Amino acid sequence: MQLDNLSDAQARGEGARELLVFTLGNEEYGLDILKVQEIRGYDTVTRIANAPEFIKGVINLRGSIVPIVDLRLKFGLGEPHYNEFTVVIILNIGKRTVGIVVDGVSDVIQLGEGAMRAPPEFGSTVDTAYIEGLGTVGEQMIIVVDIERLMRSEEMALTDEVAARA
Repeated sequence: MQLDNLSDAQARGEGARELLVFTLGNEEYGLDILKVQEIRGYDTVTRIANAPEFIKGVINLRGSIVPIVDLRLKFGLGEPHYNEFTVVIILNIGKRTVGIVVDGVSDVIQLGEGAMRAPPEFGSTVDTAYIEGLGTVGEQMIIVVDIERLMRSEEMALTDEVAARA
């Protein structure tokens, strides 16, 4: 009986999260759709001197200067190749707008509570601090990224909270 109640709740969207699914290389990642402002094609960015390699630079988005982070470089997934499928996801993190470069956007999915698993433990060899968990939808496995934690990290310093502490 409890299982029926759980599936009814999931059918109504209770306890479910909507994720924007994007690709980096051969892997699919997801992030909270409520953080997404817009999705745009990749365009030229203005490089900032002495910025880490994964910070591609900045763009002018309707009068706002927006830092652009290449997640392929940030996650150490090899050299990025920019093509017609490469997109920039513009995010609202706290009071800051940030863009992330990904290989492509594939879908928006609903992920029920029971479909999320904790990230695996790799010890100190793999940094899983920014992985919220692993979601499964049918046979598809999605790495759910805690995008706020990633953007607030000390090395990124891309939100007001971290910038104010520096």
